Amino acid sequence: MQGFLLLSKPTGITSFSAVSAIKRMAHEKRVGHTGTLDPMATGVLPIFLGRATALSSLMLDGDKSYKATIKLGITTDTEDITGKVLQEREVKVTNEQLEKALNNFLGKILQTPPMYSALKKDGVRLYELARKGETVEIPKREIEIFSIDLLSPLDSENCFSVSVKVSKGTYIRSLARDIGEFLGCGATLTALQRTSACGFDIDSCVKLEDLNQNNITDFIKSEETAVMHLREVTVTEKQAIRFCNGGQLDFSRLRIENVGENELIRVKYEEKFLGVGVGDTINQRLNIKCIINDYKAVAK
Repeated sequence: MQGFLLLSKPTGITSFSAVSAIKRMAHEKRVGHTGTLDPMATGVLPIFLGRATALSSLMLDGDKSYKATIKLGITTDTEDITGKVLQEREVKVTNEQLEKALNNFLGKILQTPPMYSALKKDGVRLYELARKGETVEIPKREIEIFSIDLLSPLDSENCFSVSVKVSKGTYIRSLARDIGEFLGCGATLTALQRTSACGFDIDSCVKLEDLNQNNITDFIKSEETAVMHLREVTVTEKQAIRFCNGGQLDFSRLRIENVGENELIRVKYEEKFLGVGVGDTINQRLNIKCIINDYKAVAK
């Protein structure tokens, strides 16, 4: 089975567990996702099946949007409510102060990822070190907060909700942590939903509990759906054969103009999606990024 599935991940399971469930339903060994969601988090989890898994890396750079609930006055080791409480502090924050604090995080900022994350240090996952009680220095990295809006003000339990749109590599747990530190009282994440990823929103997703081995094919889309934002080029039969056999395509013989360096291009033959090429302006050719459908399968 091959294609693209937009899944709404439920809370309480890992992204890996969600993928495992899809594998069993689809009877397909090659299944992968883009953009891990913590077990506590819910929402948009794009999933690829079969040869389409080669496209998953192309979606990692996409922007993402979230709805998050944050509690002031408490910090945990995981930076969310599932972790061990490290400190509790008094909260003396007004909604006006809160909104000013949120605005402080707009734009490009440096963020330190959490210890409980899948990032690696000397080949070891940080969460593995954290579970052993070890800590390491984690370098800050640049991220961008495109928007952050207050959805619900502080309540009697010092909780509030926000909607945020962020660049790749942003940890909402760490954003909650930093907001709390900015306000001087600490904070932790209590709920998180990814509302959109790479141009796909939550309304386009199917819930895991609504899927089974009898209906899963009804929800699997064409793999090309995932890369429709890329420019396309339609090739001739000879070019299709060359591309699917691993050959580069000269710009001068393609019906596309002004291909940028490293620009990703959808390659099609007779309206059938073959794969993705990548621009090589030095050699004036389209190199292969990934082949999803071979020519023989398309030609039938």
